Amino acid sequence: MSITQEAKALPYTRQEMMAIAAGREIRDGELAIFGVGLSMLAGYFAQAHHAPNVRTMTEGGVYGATPVGGLPWGIECNRLSANAVSFTNALDALGCLVASGRCDVGLIGAAQVDKFGNVNTTGIWGEALGERYTPPKTRLTGAGGANDIATGAKRVVIMVGHEKKRFVDKVDYISSPGYLEGGDARQRHGFVGGGPSAIVTTLGILRPHPETREFELSGWFNFASIDEIIASTGWALKVSPSAHVLPEPSAGELAVLRRVDETGMLRKQA
Repeated sequence: MSITQEAKALPYTRQEMMAIAAGREIRDGELAIFGVGLSMLAGYFAQAHHAPNVRTMTEGGVYGATPVGGLPWGIECNRLSANAVSFTNALDALGCLVASGRCDVGLIGAAQVDKFGNVNTTGIWGEALGERYTPPKTRLTGAGGANDIATGAKRVVIMVGHEKKRFVDKVDYISSPGYLEGGDARQRHGFVGGGPSAIVTTLGILRPHPETREFELSGWFNFASIDEIIASTGWALKVSPSAHVLPEPSAGELAVLRRVDETGMLRKQA
């Protein structure tokens, strides 16, 4: 089925399903930090739907805001800062709240992600870098505050479109660490945060094995299949014994999501 046919067959898009599934990971009362784009859509959807007491912040230091007039295009956009409880700076947000381990959950995006949840948003080399840094074939946007979030937040939710070129056995460059080489690597390196708890994609959700920390398929959306997800993953993806079809968006969830993103720009079909 083509994307156009799928959009006609389903009352929601894959982007909407991904945003709602990621938003479901956020719990009421948590201190949560969101990146730009779809991670903001997921975060503010959660605030408007099931987590009204979530304490929101951005890496730029905008704390306790509810977007006005649609989702912002940046971490200090007027749509976000207009009604913030406080407006500080990145040093307070990342250097104090996140780095100290006070932040409960962070949502970040990825250009590449590997089987241990390491994220690359720096560049694409297409080969191992070796001991010396060389210019990438394709330069990406960079880590921004995602490295701080990945290192310090109690847990991290990664959002990324599910394509084989994005889901690789080993990322070209670690912009934001997941579980590094797996196992207890984060503890050995002294990271404050707990690491990624989920990779939410346009096809389903992956979660780390409790011991190896390798990501496994935890659930898939009703328009996807296990075979499609395995074929779209660049490593030998394992399927959790408890893996299952994930609930579709309810009418209420879709209504809230679309009200949060009233311009519709962040939930267009991929």
